[in-house]
Amino acid sequence: MTRPQRVRGTQDIFGEDADRFQAVVAAFDRVRRLYGFRRVEMPVFEATEVFARSIGETTDIVSKEMYTFPDRSGDSLTLRPEFTAGLCRAYLSEGWQQLAPVKLATHGPVFRYERPQKGRYRQFHQLDAEIIGADEPLADVELLVLAHQLLEELGITEGVTLQLNTLGDAATREAWRAALVAHFEAHRGDLSEDSLVRLDKNPMRILDSKDPRDRPAADSAPDIDAYLTPEGADFFAKVTAGLDAAGVPWTRNARLVRGLDYYRHTAFEFVTDRLGAQGAVIAGGRYDGLVEALGGPHTPAVGWAAGIERLGMLIEAPEPERPLLSVVPDAPSAEGAALEITAALRRAGLVADLAFRGNAKRRFELARKQGSAGRLVVAAPSSEGLPDRVGVPIRVNSAEGSDRVGSDLLETALKALELSYKVVRHAPAEGGFSPDAVLQPKES
Repeated sequence: MTRPQRVRGTQDIFGEDADRFQAVVAAFDRVRRLYGFRRVEMPVFEATEVFARSIGETTDIVSKEMYTFPDRSGDSLTLRPEFTAGLCRAYLSEGWQQLAPVKLATHGPVFRYERPQKGRYRQFHQLDAEIIGADEPLADVELLVLAHQLLEELGITEGVTLQLNTLGDAATREAWRAALVAHFEAHRGDLSEDSLVRLDKNPMRILDSKDPRDRPAADSAPDIDAYLTPEGADFFAKVTAGLDAAGVPWTRNARLVRGLDYYRHTAFEFVTDRLGAQGAVIAGGRYDGLVEALGGPHTPAVGWAAGIERLGMLIEAPEPERPLLSVVPDAPSAEGAALEITAALRRAGLVADLAFRGNAKRRFELARKQGSAGRLVVAAPSSEGLPDRVGVPIRVNSAEGSDRVGSDLLETALKALELSYKVVRHAPAEGGFSPDAVLQPKES
């Protein structure tokens, strides 16, 4: 029988990759708390129409990349290809309108059937931050500053550039769209088959086409600035002024677009050249018409998403988590006491490890491989002798397993054990097993 293999485009995240993944998620959680974004958990699948109506029937995501399937009752379901549509659905179905504006943050797996490449998978993971119910430019600024602070927290602002554009208000967009249609109609014979389809349904998507046949017409297309209304220009000016006031550097990219009609005003990407041609690590914009497209009232909103794996590839490798103490019973008769002591250390908040099997020598070797700071050696309990010798003798060794550790680690261990035991300390002595302390039951 053939052994099952990992499905193409998926990943088993372990070791350093898992450490990088967790470092990104932990940084996001710290930063979102600073900005008052509330954590929300979302379903992994939705009714297909949620994504078809929100992302658009003519986009590559809907037409080529979604994982769509009928359930046993015949309903069409889709594994989420992104978070925003599901969050807007929840905003409507769960009555979150009464809380508006709501600042939401989430993260988890998303699914797209696309060609795997560096940092991109068919099941990958995203961070997501949204503000729903706010039409003020300051909401855009807050999300952008949050994204910038996340990059600072991760130590990767160097080499990452915020590219910014405006899509204007509805009147701006309508006038620009008409100008683009006229321009591309004049170049219809030069366009690719995909862009000919987009020309009728989604002409702005031609501007970011990767097909070389489309680039001459796309590069010569009119910019949006000639069609900006005073209101659209004022909104963009307030966003850029807010970024300047917050100390967030940015550059204008007049070719940065979002093709669907419900996008308005701000569009942005944080891009880098350190991950190959697909350089965006955070991307988003304002989508004032999305909730309405899902059947709700007009609701302004803005948000962004970031690839966890792609951010993880940019950060310095985190220090691996290592036990502070490896507990080593020096004889089979000390196993039970070692288990109790390990539990006591963990209850006190110390990271401790106890190997499941092996003699003392083998367990010292396992502790060395784990890189723990010290070894807490447990001798067999004694019920005879002087009062200060009755109990469980312990000794804390250095990482090398020979010399005593420094007093700081020894004191940390003994103070932790004082929560569960009466700790009788001993002075160092020569010869044999010289305990640092004997652990006795606490007096009730």
